[in-house]
Amino acid sequence: MAMRESEITAESGCRALRDHAADRANLARVRYGPITDAARLATLLNDREIVRHPVTIEFDARPLQPGELAHVERIGALPVDGFRIVVYPTLRDREDAWLAAALYQLVLVNYGEIASSEVAEVFGAVLLGLDIETYYRRLCALADGLVESGEGA
Repeated sequence: MAMRESEITAESGCRALRDHAADRANLARVRYGPITDAARLATLLNDREIVRHPVTIEFDARPLQPGELAHVERIGALPVDGFRIVVYPTLRDREDAWLAAALYQLVLVNYGEIASSEVAEVFGAVLLGLDIETYYRRLCALADGLVESGEGA
């Protein structure tokens, strides 16, 4: 049964976006398994059914805000020009850590600013093969660790 226009709500739109992100992440899991290393991430980043635009990963603290593990920057004027995900450089030697941080950012590449933290958590958790709460706690612990060490301050 089709949804009538009057039945479309912000909540149903958010749910549809979350479901679409989960669907894309599940498709990636079928194709590549859990994204547990840089090689699998590289393959994922080149799959336009999963990641809509070109993406590179860079390690650079300069553009990050205090306590921020990573963020997305558009490279050119249009999304098709690509994006870079900037990751806090001390995470470079901890592949599990920077993968978790980078995967959280991919929803901004796919959906832009309408992507919520909930959508990012679902997407990243599915890609890593974790439940959402575990993924969320992992990201919080990473961010807290940067702040406590004075690195992300």
